[in-house]
Amino acid sequence: MTAPVLQARGLRKSYGDVAVFAGVDLDLAPGEIVALLGESGAGKSTLLNCLAGLDEADAGQVLLDGEDLCALDDEGRSALRRRALGFVFQAFHLLPHLSVADNVALPLRLLGREDASRVAQMLAAVDLSALAARMPRQLSGGQLQRVAIARALVHRPRLVLADEPTGNLDARHAAEVLALLRRCTQEAGAACLLVTHSDVAAQSADRRLRLDVGGLHAA
Repeated sequence: MTAPVLQARGLRKSYGDVAVFAGVDLDLAPGEIVALLGESGAGKSTLLNCLAGLDEADAGQVLLDGEDLCALDDEGRSALRRRALGFVFQAFHLLPHLSVADNVALPLRLLGREDASRVAQMLAAVDLSALAARMPRQLSGGQLQRVAIARALVHRPRLVLADEPTGNLDARHAAEVLALLRRCTQEAGAACLLVTHSDVAAQSADRRLRLDVGGLHAA
């Protein structure tokens, strides 16, 4: 049996006396896309941050590619994220002083694996080849979203965490991005957890889960 890319057990997160979620158990298999649904404020983005080791859960365990995130120090978590994780942030988090191409190339550069042909391939996949030299301030919201997606996938991560990746896209580009996520996860044997309010994006997933304060449930 193939080992899960991600395993989470008993995750709990609170802010003060306010419980965000508790009892979160999750397995993500290679090649699988799972849609994460829930009301606004249900803690979906917080859960992604805990799964990525960007935020610490109050209790529980997260195994990424067999490594226990909770047992690693900050440097170890950062190294694991660089190697194995692609994160599509809702706010993009592109570096404003880098061009489109350089933003996409950044994960490869941090790994010492610069590959101009791979960067060009990803820019073509998100229909941005003609804008490679532009700066983020010269792009629309939808274009920024596609740059962020190309950057998240360029180093062939084992796990993709995507926070509303189609939220700023028109129907055509949303469909292309969903197809790209599918292709990249299958080719790399990766897994993808996709936070979305889009019915189209949710229906494209292999499974749909809903998050509430009591944990994850089939949707």
